Amino acid sequence: MAVLLASYTIPLLGLSIFIAILTYYTFKLLSDYLHIWFELKPIPELKETYLFFGNALQFKPNAGDFFNQLMTFTTEFYKSPLFKLWVGPVPFLVLFHAENVETVVNNPVHLEKAYAYNFLHAWLGTGLLTSTGPKWRQRRKMLTPTFHFSILTDFLEVMNEQARVLVEKLDKQAGKGTFNCFNHITLCALDIICETAMGEKIYAQSNSDSEYVRSVYKMSDIVSHRQRTPWFWPDFMYNYFGEGREHDKTLKVLHSFTYNVIKERAENIESDSKSDEGTKKRRVFLDMLLKTTDEDGNGMSLKDIQEEVDTFMFEGHDTTAASMNWVLHLLGAHPEAQTKVQQELKEVFGTSDRPINTEDLTKLKYLGCVIKEALRLFPSVPFFGRRVGEDCHINGFKVPKGTNLIIITYALHRDPRYFPEPEEFRPERFLPENSVGRPPYTYIPFSAGLRNCIGQRFAQMEEKVVLAYILRNFNVEACQKREELRPLGELILRPEKGIWIKLEKREQQTSSN
Repeated sequence: MAVLLASYTIPLLGLSIFIAILTYYTFKLLSDYLHIWFELKPIPELKETYLFFGNALQFKPNAGDFFNQLMTFTTEFYKSPLFKLWVGPVPFLVLFHAENVETVVNNPVHLEKAYAYNFLHAWLGTGLLTSTGPKWRQRRKMLTPTFHFSILTDFLEVMNEQARVLVEKLDKQAGKGTFNCFNHITLCALDIICETAMGEKIYAQSNSDSEYVRSVYKMSDIVSHRQRTPWFWPDFMYNYFGEGREHDKTLKVLHSFTYNVIKERAENIESDSKSDEGTKKRRVFLDMLLKTTDEDGNGMSLKDIQEEVDTFMFEGHDTTAASMNWVLHLLGAHPEAQTKVQQELKEVFGTSDRPINTEDLTKLKYLGCVIKEALRLFPSVPFFGRRVGEDCHINGFKVPKGTNLIIITYALHRDPRYFPEPEEFRPERFLPENSVGRPPYTYIPFSAGLRNCIGQRFAQMEEKVVLAYILRNFNVEACQKREELRPLGELILRPEKGIWIKLEKREQQTSSN
């Protein structure tokens, strides 16, 4: 009898413990949810907000439609200092006014990335983009010297070389009608980042259909979709009912590519140092990471190196490629601005086809204004997230520690207080005399504060070099209207169907001087 009772008692006890634990966590989650709901209640929000689902059921499934929807929200709430969106049970405060953005990005307390970045960890680990705290500070300090101006000048040779390859490819398209230039520019940027930052030639421009590039686009879409569908946040739901299998398949391609880059460089670095002993070698950031594994104490593991390489490969080619494509569209749609750029190029280079040097880059001031204006209209990173590090006030509203913030760069750059007729393409906005008095946080295409983009000077140099080569050799005509571009607000701002242009060969350049 006692044995029979015990056989019933043990399962009942286990069930009781399970119910007690489930009740405790349910009560805790509900109480935490209600606490934050009451704390943030004064902040404006969308009318249709549902318990636990928040506003997620209203979000458009298509990335382009969702981005347009998000921009509509910022227009509706323009007169509010901020507003909130509930993505499932998690609130995100949306900021797109310079004075509010400055409160956050200029404060070293608010350095941690928002919850949505967790879904990038499988791909990028906790590298420079996604890490926080002591790890981020250590990595940032270690990597910053890699982007010193004296080192960047060493990369000009590579940028010139790959830009020439791009021009040879584009020459085949000149005079042959409309074509999509997006992939051409992207592969050029990929070749540049691999050789400058990784020290390895991959000849991406020789492969018109790069599996790595396609996988980057696919992963960006997968991650962005998961970020706005909270019912797929739990791994169980995502793997069995969501895009978990597609995610893992794409991830394998991305990691295999960067693993092979690391492996090849690691194998070559020792033989390179022996064969080139006594000669100056171009310093690349991957070499520095590999050398740290030989040190005691704080040396980086191969996993650490992989996450930084994945981060730099993604951010180092995708953002600059998108920016250069937007520039080509805008110049192709505004021939008067294109003429000014080409006149400036003629003043600097004459009819020579010589390589571009650092002195040339400083003289290309109007081209610099064009790039800045393109980044204002189409910032490569259309929004980014932070987590509040301590209780604070934003424009009079109390914001508790741990609250997620989304800063909409795309909307911030369209504030008519600082950029009259904000949808108009006007590079002259960024001439020194027209920039006087403009608050610094009205324009942050590379973020701002301590977590600003470490590679922004590299990106600006690359964009000037590549675009200068294209515009020295071709006239560009845009074949899309602005409303046909349909930007996709994923991790990187891309046009839904690419950038379609026509090229016309300019007068033949003379031989190098």
